Amino acid sequence: MKVTRAVQPLLPLCQRLLPSRLAGLSVALLKATALELAILAGHLLLYPSGITQERRTPAPLPSPEGAAQLPTGTKPPVVLLHGFIDNRSVFVLLRRSLAQHGRQRVESLNYSPLTCDIRTAAELLGRHIEEICERTGSKEVDIVGHSLGGLIARYYVQRLGGDIRVRTLVTLGTPHSGTRVVPLADAHPIVRQMRPGSQVLEELTLPAPGCRTHFVSFWSDLDHLMDPLETACIDHPDLLAQNVRVSGVGHLALPVHPAVATGIRQALDATRTGAEAAAHAGGLTVA
Repeated sequence: MKVTRAVQPLLPLCQRLLPSRLAGLSVALLKATALELAILAGHLLLYPSGITQERRTPAPLPSPEGAAQLPTGTKPPVVLLHGFIDNRSVFVLLRRSLAQHGRQRVESLNYSPLTCDIRTAAELLGRHIEEICERTGSKEVDIVGHSLGGLIARYYVQRLGGDIRVRTLVTLGTPHSGTRVVPLADAHPIVRQMRPGSQVLEELTLPAPGCRTHFVSFWSDLDHLMDPLETACIDHPDLLAQNVRVSGVGHLALPVHPAVATGIRQALDATRTGAEAAAHAGGLTVA
C-alpha cells in the first residue's frame, strides 16, 4: 500500500541554508511537529467527550433457529483501543472514515488511566470482545490499537488465546520491542512494562505456533515516542505480520491522518497469505 506525496516541501530558506538532505529532514520535522501540536490541541478539546464508555447497542433477539448470526460476507466488528493516558475520543476521525467505507459496527473500549498492568487490560479486552461477539452474532473481530492499545491487544492475541476471536490486528505506533523515551516516566508501572526487556515484552517473544491473527503494524519515521523508531515494527517468526512505514507524521497523527486511515481500511479489508502480505508491504508518504 502506498500513498504518493500529498504536500510539497515548504520553507525554501531552510533549503538554502542547510544541506539538501538535512534541510528536507528539518522541514519534514517542523511540519510534523506543527501537526502534532495542532492535533494535541484538538484532542484536548475532545478528551472530555470520551471519558465515559460509549453506549452499547442492545443485543438482537434470537431467531427461531437459534442465536442471530451475521450474514455471510458481512465485515466483522472493529474494536478501537486507545493509548496510554488517553480515551476513545482519539478515534473520532478514524471511526467516521471506517463508517463511511462500510464498517457499520465500530466500537471502542476505554480502559482506566489508572491501569497498571498490560495483562489485566488484555483480560478486560478479552471480556469486551466476547460480549461484542455475543451481542452481534459475529465469530470474530478486527482490532485497531494505538500505541499502548496495540500492545494490550497483541498480548490478548498471543498470550490469552485471542487469535480465535481476532481476525486482523492493526497497531499504530506501538512499542512492540519496548521504547526508551522519557526515562522519568518509569515511575508508572505500565510504562516500565513498555521498556525493552520487560517481563511482558519477553512473554511476547515466546513461541506462538499456529497463531491465526494477521498483524499489520504502522510505524512512523518521525514518531517522537518510539526509541528506537523500529521498535514499532513486529518481528516474530511465528506471526503473520506486515510492517508499514509512514513518512511525514508523528505519533499523535497516526490515528488521525486520512492517508493512514486509508491504509488501515486496506489492511482490514485484505485477506492475504504471508507471501502476499510481504509482497504488498510498502510505505505511506503523507507529508
